[in-house]
This record gives sequence, C-alpha cells and structure tokens, in this order.
Amino acid sequence: MERCRGGADGYVMRSAPPLSLYVHVPWCVRKCPYCDFNSHQVPTGEIPEDRYVAALLGDLDHDLPFVGDRELQSVFIGGGTPSLFHPSVFAHLLNSIAGRLPCARDMEVTLEANPGTIEHGRFAAYREAGITRVSLGVQSFDAGHLKRLGRIHSPDDVFRAVTELKQAGIHNFNLDLMYALPEQTLAQAESDVRTAIDLQPRHLSHYQLTLEPGTVFHHRPPQGMPDPDAAWEMQESCQDLFARSGFTQYEVSAYASQEHRCRHNLNYWKFGDYIGIGAGAHGKLTDFGSRRVLRTTRHKQPRTYLEAASAVGRLQEIREVEEADLPFEFMLNALRLREGFDLAAFEATTGIPEEVIERPLDVARARGLIEVTGGGRWRPSDLGWRFLNDLQALFLASKP
Repeated sequence: MERCRGGADGYVMRSAPPLSLYVHVPWCVRKCPYCDFNSHQVPTGEIPEDRYVAALLGDLDHDLPFVGDRELQSVFIGGGTPSLFHPSVFAHLLNSIAGRLPCARDMEVTLEANPGTIEHGRFAAYREAGITRVSLGVQSFDAGHLKRLGRIHSPDDVFRAVTELKQAGIHNFNLDLMYALPEQTLAQAESDVRTAIDLQPRHLSHYQLTLEPGTVFHHRPPQGMPDPDAAWEMQESCQDLFARSGFTQYEVSAYASQEHRCRHNLNYWKFGDYIGIGAGAHGKLTDFGSRRVLRTTRHKQPRTYLEAASAVGRLQEIREVEEADLPFEFMLNALRLREGFDLAAFEATTGIPEEVIERPLDVARARGLIEVTGGGRWRPSDLGWRFLNDLQALFLASKP
C-alpha cells in the first residue's frame, strides 16, 4: 500500500497490500491437551458441511467491499481438522470463491490435515478440488510422545499419508513437528527431524511445546517437561540438522528453500491484508475510504457462528488499529522473518513515516538486538532472535 504526502491528513492511500484468505474449520475428532486454537469436538451426528460452507461464503460476501480489484494470492484452510470435510465441499467452496473475486493464476491453496483422518484416495480428490499444498500435523514420530500429546494418529498413519500425498501428485507439503515434549530427550528430538527430512517435504515447521493458558496442559502440566536449557539445546541441534539438509530458517518456526516458503504465512509476516472467514477466524483489512487498518473477528463457538450467519451481525468484532499501535503490530509480524524488513515496506503497509520508529530502532541497535544489512534491511541479530519478544516490545511505546 503506497501513500504519498498530501493534504492535512498527511498520507493518502494509493494502492493496496497483497490479499489472502483464511478459512477456519472448527471441528476435530478430539481436542488435544496442548491446543489453544479454536477447535471443538465433532458434534453428535454429522458435521453440517453444507450449512457451514454457506456461512463461509456469506462471510466472504460481507467483506468483499474491502477487496477492490486485488487478486487473491493464497487460501489457507485451517482448523480444527479440515480434512474431516469431504473433498467435494472444498471444490464447491473454492469454485464459489473464484466466482466472487479474481484469483492469481498460481494461487497457493493449503489444506491442514490430520494423518489419522485420511481415507484412501482422499488426497487425489483434494487435489482435484483445487488444493495445491497440504500441511500435515505430525508433531512426532514417537508413538509414546503422540499418546502423551493426545494425538489420534500413529507414526504409520503419517507414512501412509505422505505416500498418498505423493501418489496424488501433491509434492508441495509441510510437516508440523513439536519439540521439548514431556520426557523427550535430545536424541529423540533429533530423530523426529531426521525422519521428517527423509520423507522429502518441501517445508517443515518446528514448534516448541508451550503450556498455553486455557489448555488442559496449562491446568495440569505434564510430568517431565524439559527445562529451558534442554529445550534450547534441542532447538539449536535441530536447526543445524535442518540447515545441513538444505532447509533454510526463514521465519521463527519455518524452514524451506526460497521457492517453497509458505506464501500465505509470508503475507501475514509482511503485514499484508487477509480476509478471515469461519468460526473464530480473524482478519486484517484496509478500509481505503477512511484510510484505516481494521481487525475483524468472527463468532468463536460454531453454534453461535452459524446462528449469526443468518443475522445482520456476522462479525463478533471489528475494530480500528490505532495509528499509535501500528508500529508494534508491524514489528510483531515483520521481525519474525529472518530477512527482516526495509523502511519503505514499513511506510507502505502502515502509511506512517519511518521517522516514527527511528528511536526504538536506535535503542534496539544499541542493545545489539537488531542489525542493518548491506541492502538496507533491518533484521534481528542473533541476540535479538533469541530475545525476540524483548525486541518487539521496544516498539510498544512508539508514537506517531
């Protein structure tokens, strides 16, 4: 989004940031004890797939005035467990999306899938429906760790799912892994990474298990959680394994070659726009008429969400991001990227001048938390990468 100086208001919008679409499917077979996402156990009877898709499309119609003439660059179908839905449901959804707004010819369409919910032939049908990329929730290849995490799949389910993916011609897939699990050793964490790499994914995600508020694990912490030093050793050792296998860390928890980075997530980190549809989905949209950045939230509970779908109040909340908060919101995203950001991108996506962040940048540089590359990009130093929360917090006090 470019702005030029002009008028009493200072900055005037000229063009829009890239646009993505997030689709949330809230149901899963069983809630994992560590999960703080908006997920709910499958209701008695069948999932109301048709009614839910109608509600999704209603959400999209509601937000179309914010789209303008932009092309949709990516779609991410997350959950919950989207792979519980029949492929024909997604074929209808994606065709309906394409009928409502322009889509890039090479649009990335990602589906999250649980290895324990994949029937034979499903991935071929998902590919036919328009899915171009799959993210498998693996977490671990150790049966004992999977049981402690409350996962419904086995290691063999993962191997079968990957075989199905490749047979379906979906070679662009991600494997989600977790580390610092209860009773996990360094050797076991390394073994998970090696096994994942051997399956030849294009992308790997590697998350430390954290006990998030509101989860079962937070209320009843599991025994044998690795201490911070042990968790750090696992992280460093696994990062070395990724690097030696050609997986470059481009974001806090993401590893891939340049051409296989997740375009949808990159749009988040670069402060692009995204429509969020479905129960509990969040969105970030630019209102060009009023020159505001807006955050949207849908109703969280599936039943409440579906009831609201037929009413005027489709959104649970829509709020403007105050101008004073934009620097922090930008840095909360941009500093997750290894490559960092340039000042032109800051001005283009927030619409406020770079002078606003000069002081916190100077403080961060003086503390050794941030550095400037030869190409003029600001990025976290090794120290800043380790203490990223502290680096991002420096921009909380920024005032335009």
